[in-house]
Amino acid sequence: MGPTGVGKTELSLRLAEYYGCPILNCDSRQLFRSIPVGTAAPTAEEQARVKHYFVAVRELEEDYNAGRYERDALALMQELFRTHDILVMTGGSMLYADAVCNGLDDLPAVPAEIRAEVSRRYEEQGLAWLQSEVQRLDPSYWETVDRSNPVRLAHCVELCMTTGRPYSSLRSGAVRQRPFHILKIALTRPREELYDRINRRVLQMVENGLVEEAKAVYPKRHLNSLQTVGYRELFAYMDGEYDLNRAIELIQQNTRHYAKRQMTWFRRDKAIRWLNANDDYEKNILLIDSWLRADGVQEE
Repeated sequence: MGPTGVGKTELSLRLAEYYGCPILNCDSRQLFRSIPVGTAAPTAEEQARVKHYFVAVRELEEDYNAGRYERDALALMQELFRTHDILVMTGGSMLYADAVCNGLDDLPAVPAEIRAEVSRRYEEQGLAWLQSEVQRLDPSYWETVDRSNPVRLAHCVELCMTTGRPYSSLRSGAVRQRPFHILKIALTRPREELYDRINRRVLQMVENGLVEEAKAVYPKRHLNSLQTVGYRELFAYMDGEYDLNRAIELIQQNTRHYAKRQMTWFRRDKAIRWLNANDDYEKNILLIDSWLRADGVQEE
C-alpha cells in the first residue's frame, strides 16, 4: 500500500519476481479498460514481467464496487494459493484493500425515496452540495473520503439519512477471519518529495496522452468509473470552465490532496509495517522476507 505516486509499482514487481508469484491489482480504477494513462495502470512491459490480475478487466459502464471486488478477489486467491505460497496485492484504494483483508460491514438498505432525494439534490446542486452534506453529517468520514467521488459521497449521505447516524459509526471495524496470513506493507516518502513526484507524474501523464484519453471517454463522463481525479478536471476544461494549464494545476493539486487523505487512512491501521521508498529495493525485499519468517510464513 501507500499514497499515489509513492513508488508501489516497481517494488511490487520486484517482490513478485523474488517470490515467483502473480500480482493482484487493488486499484479501483485500474480495473477498468480504456483509461490506462490516467490511472497509471501497469504497462505491457510491466505485465510481461509479472502476471497481473484485475487490470483492465471491466468496461467503464459496469457497476463495480468493493463488495464485488472482495468476492472476486477471495475466489481467485483460493485458486492461486493452490500453486503459490505467497501472493502480492498492490494498490492505493483503501476500501478495496480493507474489503479483502478485513471484510465489509453489513449496512442497512437505503429506501428508494431517500436514494431518489439525494440523487435529485445532487443533480440540482452538484458536487458541492454532496461535499457540504458529508462534512456536516459525518466529519470523521470527510477526513478520509475521496472528496471528488460523488458515488462515495452520496452513499454516505444516503446512509446518514437512513439511519440518523454518521456513516462512520456504522463501520464496525470488525475483522473477518481469512484462511491466509496477511502482511500489510506501506511505502512512505517525505511529503515534499512525494508532492514533487506527483506533480511530475501528472505532467508525464499529459505527455503520454492523458488529454487525448479523456477526450475519447468524454461522452461517458457521467459514469461512476470516470468520477475521479484527472478526468473530472479535464472534462471541466472540455466544457470550457477553464483552460488546459489550469486543469493540469488542479489535477496536481487534487492528487496531492488525495495522497494526504490516503496517508491519514493508512496511519490509522496499526497492522501496517512501513518502508522507506527511498531505500534500496533489495534491502526492502529482504526486510519483508524477514517479517514473513518472523511471522512463521516463510521457512529458513
